[in-house]
Amino acid sequence: MNRIPSLLRIATTAVLALASLPVLAMEPFTANYQASYMGMQANGVMTLAAEGANRWRYSLQIKNPMADLSQSTVFDELAGKLRPLSSHDRSVLLIKRKQVDASYDWNSKQATWSGDVKPERRGPIRLRDGDMDALLINLAIARDLAAGKPLSYRMVDDGRIKPMTYRVVGKENVTIDGKPREATKVSRVDGNKEQIAWIVAGMPVPARLLQRENGQDALDLTIKSIH
Repeated sequence: MNRIPSLLRIATTAVLALASLPVLAMEPFTANYQASYMGMQANGVMTLAAEGANRWRYSLQIKNPMADLSQSTVFDELAGKLRPLSSHDRSVLLIKRKQVDASYDWNSKQATWSGDVKPERRGPIRLRDGDMDALLINLAIARDLAAGKPLSYRMVDDGRIKPMTYRVVGKENVTIDGKPREATKVSRVDGNKEQIAWIVAGMPVPARLLQRENGQDALDLTIKSIH
């Protein structure tokens, strides 16, 4: 499975017009999601856990009897920016298995990949300050929207570089723990793919993530609870 484009970057006049707000503090959490992947229902769990020495592990798992998909990124925070250090992606879909590991070496400014990845995708790729992997952008988008910052990112993931910018497309209510909450809806279109995120003020991750391909829903994560 391609990384969930943590769906996450936003630059809009409306956002920039807001007064600058403090960056959300990094705190551990567990978020439970209802997931739909390629038409199959599943359970999703997103977690953030401290690993000491300014290191954190951000993970996502989607699982049902047909598929088991997991992603995790170890990162630190430097000058207010989230910086990936390593990542591990694993997917099992029926009899098909895939595993990819990434290393982000900020001393040498290089990112490399190993495992089930094509030779031309192994790197190295030259890193720039501010680069993130796709999963980590999930956290960045919520922080940056709250702070009124532009939501444009350079994703360095799966052996490739992709600039990403989201735009605000409106407001919608979402239900969390049985209560309606207003969310800001943001979107990014890339060819035949669209990535949409619903951001609720004060929440560290999107309340909903939707990836569409050729006009059809491919992956849909809707939060049920967070603590």
